[in-house]
Amino acid sequence: MNILLHICCAPCAIHPVEELKRQKHAVAGYFYNPNIHPCAEYVKRRDEVKRYAKDTPLTVVYADYDIENYFQRIVYNEAPKDRCPVCWWTRIEAAAKFAKENGFDAFTTTLLGSPYQDHGVIRKLGEDVASSAEITFHYEDYRAGFRAAHERAKAQGLYCQNYCGCIFSERERVEKKDKSHKVTRVGVRY
Repeated sequence: MNILLHICCAPCAIHPVEELKRQKHAVAGYFYNPNIHPCAEYVKRRDEVKRYAKDTPLTVVYADYDIENYFQRIVYNEAPKDRCPVCWWTRIEAAAKFAKENGFDAFTTTLLGSPYQDHGVIRKLGEDVASSAEITFHYEDYRAGFRAAHERAKAQGLYCQNYCGCIFSERERVEKKDKSHKVTRVGVRY
């Protein structure tokens, strides 16, 4: 099959790309991640995907940094249980639409490789979006290759981020690391 792979970052792309190629699929990447904040972080991750793609080699399409769309979709859904599925759906939907419009047989996502994301929800979203877009969602559990791929990424000098990308996850990471303060909607409480 000719498969479009939604890519969230270079380290997470390594195992799915290799697995799809090993299975003799034609694969191209699609970098659409309006959730990544701040913009400098988005650029850093995009540029690392470009470097990885050049070395692999892998054709990757880089969609616009549509941060307004992301914030419009997650407004009033800031809690992780609400925010994350909306974020996944936004990116999966964009990949499905691009795949359908550009003659791909199927699409999939590197989100299926992360042990930090809700795999079951991502799979269900992929299947639902595929049904609506009238294209095949190629489901595969890539989690088994996650750790080894990230170790290889580090060995290759690829940037490995320490949060999913959104400003909320960055805040949660910092709060967990530094329990001396708690950021609230009203301000900073010490």
